[in-house]
Amino acid sequence: MWHTGSGYEIGIEDIFEIIRSHTNNKGSVFVGCDSHVVKDFCVFSTAICLHGADDQRGGRYFYKREKVKSKNFPSMLVRLTKEVEKSIEIASMISEWDEGIQVEIHIDASSRKEEKTYKFADMLVGYAKGAGFACKVKPDAWASNCIADKHSK
Repeated sequence: MWHTGSGYEIGIEDIFEIIRSHTNNKGSVFVGCDSHVVKDFCVFSTAICLHGADDQRGGRYFYKREKVKSKNFPSMLVRLTKEVEKSIEIASMISEWDEGIQVEIHIDASSRKEEKTYKFADMLVGYAKGAGFACKVKPDAWASNCIADKHSK
């Protein structure tokens, strides 16, 4: 089940209609996913973020949380790849629903060499671009690094 940024439940079809209205007002759509390991589980949070419409102040977002056994994700690379897969899945659903909507994927890997996710960034960017989406990594990946992160903990 999806939720609004305020925590109210909302259906994906309702989100799609809000996205259409948003993009008709020249707004942009961003998708990101983050995960957090808690004991025996990995919590994935996927966010759809809307920003930049002509009549908009600030932003608006929707999120979905999923709890999966952490044994399915034995390494950081496997977990990060699953995050990008989830983002691509949602971005694809949006694009298939309305081919005119462009979606940018935000990946929770870093462009900074001193970060431990740096070594995976090129591969994950290639995955998203290979699926047909523009994408960004940290520090510019706010949909995953800030919004999705907030709901993964």
